[in-house]
Amino acid sequence: METKDIIFQLRTQMGISQEELAKKVFVTRQAVSRWENGETIPNIDTLKLLSKLFDVSINTLLGSPQQLVCKCCGMTLADDNISREKDGNFNEEYCKWCYADGDYTLDIWKRYAEIGGKEKLEEFKQQLIGEINTILAIEGLPKVESLNVLSGEFINLEYQLPNGKMVKFLDDKQTYLGSQLESEFGNRCFGIAANMDFILICSYEENGENPELVIYKKR
Repeated sequence: METKDIIFQLRTQMGISQEELAKKVFVTRQAVSRWENGETIPNIDTLKLLSKLFDVSINTLLGSPQQLVCKCCGMTLADDNISREKDGNFNEEYCKWCYADGDYTLDIWKRYAEIGGKEKLEEFKQQLIGEINTILAIEGLPKVESLNVLSGEFINLEYQLPNGKMVKFLDDKQTYLGSQLESEFGNRCFGIAANMDFILICSYEENGENPELVIYKKR
């Protein structure tokens, strides 16, 4: 559906006229008419008001032009699981389990809240990226540009040690800074997981098959 159809549908479902909608979002009735005729679309400030009024995301109002994914856990986002700020507005970067009421809910964010909050976390991300790119220098690993917060449950692969023992190095209940990158040689991907104490880099085939531990380095 296009924006014009979505606004019309949401307005009629709410049972309000174009003039009533206009008053609620501080525009003219003619502006609402132009939206519903497809002549214009609301600006970003008005989209935020419409999002709050209709209780749908801006992405939905725009016809879902992109697939939203939680930057923390990687979950696909829809209107029923997108996080919200304290004022009730949607935060379309995270799911409601990773971010709620204006704050992150996972342990790695809480640890950083104690030493400076989000700004310190971003500084730490850049520090880790520098270590991975300049100190570790792993053959075939592309330059790391960014790290996301990942749930241990989704990235805790099991590796076979030289003695044949199968082990996991992560904790399903913890969160880590990490990323996935395609190997420059093809066929496999690199997975990165790190926290304040260590950096782990592994490689694997599609869907995490046949994982191999590349490096586990204490910091």
